Amino acid sequence: MSTAGKRFLGVLGAGLVLILTGAIVAIAWLREQGQIPPLPVEQRCVATTPDRSVVLTVDQAHWTAIVSGVGVRHGVGVHGVTIAMATVYQETGIRNLDHGDRDSLGLFQQRPSQDWGTPAEIMDPWYSSDQFYAALVKVPGWSTGDVNDTAQAVQRSGHPEAYRKHEDNSRALAEVFTGAVPAGLTCFDERSEPGDRTGFERDVQRTFGTVDIHTDTATGRLAIPGSDPSRSWAIAAYAVANAGRLGITEVEYAGQSWTANQRALPTWHASGATNDAVLISFR
Repeated sequence: MSTAGKRFLGVLGAGLVLILTGAIVAIAWLREQGQIPPLPVEQRCVATTPDRSVVLTVDQAHWTAIVSGVGVRHGVGVHGVTIAMATVYQETGIRNLDHGDRDSLGLFQQRPSQDWGTPAEIMDPWYSSDQFYAALVKVPGWSTGDVNDTAQAVQRSGHPEAYRKHEDNSRALAEVFTGAVPAGLTCFDERSEPGDRTGFERDVQRTFGTVDIHTDTATGRLAIPGSDPSRSWAIAAYAVANAGRLGITEVEYAGQSWTANQRALPTWHASGATNDAVLISFR
């Protein structure tokens, strides 16, 4: 091959390397911004309703479980949680950011200078969710209002139509994480953290409010009885979303069982049991 030909191939190869490197960097940035979902071979959570499936990273599922569970505690229903999730989708890609425009912080990009709280308070996802719902219910007609317009009434964003594009995914997440769609969440998380019952009990109480939690004498599993099936399914979804982080190995409720798998995305299956409590096993 001539010297010119070798030089051409060298330049071509260098160009391809730059293009590939740029593509990898771009994909990584988009993933970090929450703009593209995890691939089927990656760790992920999938929320499924009769209408659609939404793929989240395991971190996004953790934040979604908190935002939705706090919404259950506030009694805002699927519609209220949909508005909250459309907000965090748009503001942060469902991430708890320690930075933002001017002094904006946290999941909802709330600003200390606008009396949302101190920086430390806003970075607490339970506090920031509480603050969002407290502001939401003051919006006239919020319970039946347009998702985008109601979110804008709370946030007063410089992009007043930006929340609209997240409505469908947000509604699906709200339906699954509030328990309106039973057994709608599954997660593939490679972590095998030690079981943390204390951490789970603390977080569930912070999320859902007063929750009756005890140990099932027959099986030794954590048991959370409840008279509201939707709330129980919401707690079950919270457990699944945080299984890798808290060392949860199995979640069972109303004849359905979910077992963690560190190699693949598990599915819910019939357990044959008729328990009226959410039962949770830890490592």
